[in-house]
Amino acid sequence: MPRSSVPPLASHAPPLGALLRQYAAGSALTCDPVDQGLLNRGYRLATTRGDYFLKHHFDPETADPAAIARQHRATQRLADLGVPVAPPLPGRDGRTVAVVGGHAYALHPWIDGRHRHGGQLSTVQCGRLGALLGVVHASLERVMPTRGRAPGEQGGDEREDEAAGQPAPQAVPAGRGRTPEHGIQWGQAGHEEATGRPGTAARRRDATRQSRFTDRSRAHTFAEALVKTPVPRTTVEPPPPADARPHAPRTAAEPLQALSADPADTFALIDDLLARVRRHRPTDAFDELARHRLLERRTLLEQHADRRPPPGGSVGWVHGDFHPFNLLYKGDAPAAIVDWDRLGVQPRVEEAVRAAAIFFVRPTGTLDLPKARAYACAYRRTAGATPSELAAAVHRVWWERLNDFWMLRWHYERGDTRADSQFPAASALAVWWTREYDAVREAFVD
Repeated sequence: MPRSSVPPLASHAPPLGALLRQYAAGSALTCDPVDQGLLNRGYRLATTRGDYFLKHHFDPETADPAAIARQHRATQRLADLGVPVAPPLPGRDGRTVAVVGGHAYALHPWIDGRHRHGGQLSTVQCGRLGALLGVVHASLERVMPTRGRAPGEQGGDEREDEAAGQPAPQAVPAGRGRTPEHGIQWGQAGHEEATGRPGTAARRRDATRQSRFTDRSRAHTFAEALVKTPVPRTTVEPPPPADARPHAPRTAAEPLQALSADPADTFALIDDLLARVRRHRPTDAFDELARHRLLERRTLLEQHADRRPPPGGSVGWVHGDFHPFNLLYKGDAPAAIVDWDRLGVQPRVEEAVRAAAIFFVRPTGTLDLPKARAYACAYRRTAGATPSELAAAVHRVWWERLNDFWMLRWHYERGDTRADSQFPAASALAVWWTREYDAVREAFVD
């Protein structure tokens, strides 16, 4: 289940007066916290000029204003292509990030929609979901920096980002305490942020955008065409999945590696967690389930330790946190993909498999394989992914799940119980997936 679907521990009253003075958004009427969200804080803000979503970029790992501005530029370019997103609104100074009291905020249009889990989607809608993620991956390859792409391939705006003083993207090893969902953090602000004036790259970008997307109908036509356009290949090896606490810091300077979770490290973690379970008093039902799953997982890893995935696979720009709580529907159609905090260079196809394992998991810890099959078939067609790539991604995400204990680490190491309700299904899924490995693989590759 998604880490970012866990509600925040506490609310925080944003400085509405100082914030709204930076926008032409009227005066505040009401400001209510939005329940969903772990990394950052969100509010439904009603003003004299309408309703907005106010995002407080609270998490220190993702709160760098330059990184947020980069995400904002990406979503605006995706919107230009017709991808359903909700780009932030510019302030009076043209910037999309407002810094007040050392905290970063962004104002977005309010999207009236609802989240839909895979169980609430028809098989046809599951296919459309897979196609949507394929469009996201293809579109990101066209609007983001291109370093790492094979020689001669086109797309992105690498020159623009380098001219603006932004570092080129680098994925990093996940290691213990990191997960593949985590995106890239960027360094110093670019020329525009430093001087307050658009640089040459920014002027070139604006001119290009104006000439290529003169009206929204053309943008939507282009987005529809992406359904039949394969995602460009890269020559970079993917970063590894990880086994523990999610979203540890990353830096753009670290090299790209591709090591999957080491079972020796996982065995040590299991022993540590079992000791913590034994020491917990008073013992409760969660302790009993945790102990059972830890012993069970250790046995499974002993049986399958020789199946550790090798390095490999292509990487590209991904959303980084694609799950039901980050997708809003209006009726039967997706209205907006939100929360781009984990935007980064990661194994694309693994994001597709990981998202399916979240959308289509049942409360009993099994996957709805017919829906996953429709989703995967549409993703392969849209993203240009091959069956062998899907098979390798299924194997790597399965291995990731076998070595993943972030919920128990939150509970026993941090005393944070917000993810406890997700643990029964998530822990059962790893066991079921191991037993039904061939059926799951077949659903993604046929």
